[in-house]
Amino acid sequence: MDSALDWHTARALLEWQVELGATEAILDAPVNRFDLPKAEPAAVTPKTKDGRPVAPPPPVDRAEPDAVEIARHAAQQCGSLEALQAALAAYEHCALKQGAKSLVFCDGHPGAKLMIIGEAPGRDEDREGKPFVGRAGQLLDRMLGAIGMDRRSDDPAKAVYITNVMPWRPPQNRDPEPKEIAMMLPFLQRHVALVKPDVLILMGNTSCQAGLGQRGILKLRGHWAEAFGRPAMPMTHPAYLLRQPLAKREAWADLLAIRARLNGA
Repeated sequence: MDSALDWHTARALLEWQVELGATEAILDAPVNRFDLPKAEPAAVTPKTKDGRPVAPPPPVDRAEPDAVEIARHAAQQCGSLEALQAALAAYEHCALKQGAKSLVFCDGHPGAKLMIIGEAPGRDEDREGKPFVGRAGQLLDRMLGAIGMDRRSDDPAKAVYITNVMPWRPPQNRDPEPKEIAMMLPFLQRHVALVKPDVLILMGNTSCQAGLGQRGILKLRGHWAEAFGRPAMPMTHPAYLLRQPLAKREAWADLLAIRARLNGA
């Protein structure tokens, strides 16, 4: 016959003892709490037949994959802009992709003589999937129109091709980190090689860091440089011009220099 107490009976007995004033549970046998814990048996080192210890196995290599090398290999395989966009969409090593809604790849004419490299998408660009579509983008369109250029033009001499260093929006519009720029640099290099523009515009610090390895746009702007094997003009970002309208005069001078370069002057 099973003499074990069921749960309800055990609880009733416990409550009865509490009502009698019991405050501590006493075991059937005393416990010596000053006893030292029993030492664990020493590990046995495996040995060979002649008594020598067996060498431990080599450590498992758990190194992280080289995200930049993976990007470089993927970009090198791309023979067209469509293939490059697909390679970027398949790239899983940049954490910015996880928080972005869209892959912002490009806008404008792929045969344009003028290529603009911006920094990273903002909220409006992330929503629409195109670069420079917010207030800064509207100002950029007016700036380009002042020198006879238009991203919607079908004439390569008047058209503009636009992309960004980062194809995904950083959270809270923060600046891209150096490691994030390094991951995207092989894709950007391939992007410029496929478009083959006559002139590049590097809009802002992130673009100058990617193309020139330098920051400090207020010192770099207005001076011709070379980026990705092309003549490049660093310019202040239109978002900066919205905050500092007096800087538009310098931006206008940069645009005139770009127009003259495109005209062969």
